[in-house]
Amino acid sequence: MTPRLTADFWVQAYLTRLRLADIPAFVVKKGDATAGSVLIKQSSLDGSASLHRRQFDLMEDMTRWAEVARGAEAEIDAQIARERGRDPDLWVIEVEDRAGRTLLDEPGFEG
Repeated sequence: MTPRLTADFWVQAYLTRLRLADIPAFVVKKGDATAGSVLIKQSSLDGSASLHRRQFDLMEDMTRWAEVARGAEAEIDAQIARERGRDPDLWVIEVEDRAGRTLLDEPGFEG
């Protein structure tokens, strides 16, 4: 069994990878340091955004990052607020990139 990384460790590593790629990102809401789930909001800086979270893929028997919503940034922010209302341990990371990059599809970020 592979040891599970703490949420805080994963978030710091992710922010470092984004910084090395010159992609601005920041922690909007800090969740539980050890076991909090993470949402990634990708803002294209044009009023639109997408929301990503880890989901279990039954076909591949593994977790992977999936886009769970896309639309006006205000709608994505409202969805995040609802999610935080249900789960106060949730981390929210905002990535700002006009090209829509999150790096979540790169090696090392799969579930």
